[in-house]
Amino acid sequence: MAPQHRRVRARGMAVGAAAVIVSAALAAGPAAGAVRAEDSRPARPAPTEPPAAPAVPAPTVPTPNISTPEVPVPEAPVVPPVHPPSLTPPSVTPPGQEQDRDVPAFGAFLASDDRGVARMQQLSRWLGGAELRVGHTYLPGNRWSDIEGDIQFLESWADWRNAEDDRMLVLNVPLQERNEEGVSDEEVRTLLRRGAAGEFDHHFRALAERLVALKVPDTILVLGWEMNGVTYTHRCGPDPESWKKYWNRIVRTMRAVPGQNFTFDFTPSRGRDAVPWTECYPGDDTVDIVGMDSYDQPSGMSFDEQIEEPYGLQAHVDFAKAHGKPISYPEWGLFRNGDNPEYMRRMLEWMEEHRPLYNTVTDYCPHGVWQCDDNPDSSRVYRSFLYGRTHDADPDATPAPTAPEGPLPPRNCAPLDLGRWVEHWLGGKLCLRFDWWSRTR
Repeated sequence: MAPQHRRVRARGMAVGAAAVIVSAALAAGPAAGAVRAEDSRPARPAPTEPPAAPAVPAPTVPTPNISTPEVPVPEAPVVPPVHPPSLTPPSVTPPGQEQDRDVPAFGAFLASDDRGVARMQQLSRWLGGAELRVGHTYLPGNRWSDIEGDIQFLESWADWRNAEDDRMLVLNVPLQERNEEGVSDEEVRTLLRRGAAGEFDHHFRALAERLVALKVPDTILVLGWEMNGVTYTHRCGPDPESWKKYWNRIVRTMRAVPGQNFTFDFTPSRGRDAVPWTECYPGDDTVDIVGMDSYDQPSGMSFDEQIEEPYGLQAHVDFAKAHGKPISYPEWGLFRNGDNPEYMRRMLEWMEEHRPLYNTVTDYCPHGVWQCDDNPDSSRVYRSFLYGRTHDADPDATPAPTAPEGPLPPRNCAPLDLGRWVEHWLGGKLCLRFDWWSRTR
């Protein structure tokens, strides 16, 4: 699935009494923009603790000179607390990766370039200081120079990886240039056969040398991802046998580069798609991890069906076990079923049970939970589940922070205490947002 999307969101203005209140609040200081406090999905990240509310004069609400019936004020619903579950250590370690911590490694795809690097720390703060051990980026597939790693942002990701010994860098690598240009099956078949004959080996040797030079020789390489579909020029369907030979040539070429310690991740999309992904599996000698990209699709499919469908989640776990490989989920997230907290909860529980080597949620609209305001319910589930998770060797020494209860407070937003009568007629609290001038990405 392509890693880039943009979205524009529109917001309405409060009316009636809200207009009077917000105007009074705005007159008190430099803040601008009033929003509902229940809107817990602002666009820009901030530290876990909300900023202190500025001093705001108590607004005067004009009262009409008429008698009005007394209106009962509804009681706020009680939301049960949600606590992070206890964890057990993963059971499988791939070649070249140390796994001596207790919490499975997780992270997110936040952007391919330098913005993604900067957002890792911001997402960690939103998750209560949770330790994001996995950075995920993609090489463009426009030209062979892209695939050779002649990309400036790789240096930033290499610096991020090397800042901590236990971090992982996951890099998706296209197997063909013009990778998303709708190349015909006939041309794909020809390209696969040329690759199987060794014509493109030098491009992947150059990539391996580039990664070693950047001091990230232990990068996890997701080669030719979602090869069982129809989106990419590096798809398998037109000629599975040539595809497998091509994969094996690439792996052997990159492993021959001095200083390398790469891990190779074979990652189809969930389900049968255009061709059963098992027909594309190149063999145990050149695969270190069996991954799966698993979005909430197609429309109307329950999570149980995603588990049980042919070539689905259960088949993936069983296949990896039969071949003695760890599993991973390089891409997962919401999709065809909108804001689906049931999918989010079940997917997190599934990974908790089956202990993938790593997972990285795709965090942009429509898939994401932090950079996408469209999925507030799923966002609450994700944040509560992972809030405060770290990878300390002794997890019992310091209890993990308690996840926030009920609706999450908006970031960069100071709530106004207007009294229950006003809040009842407004339908909730109002708050002042201080980041309105920087809500672009």
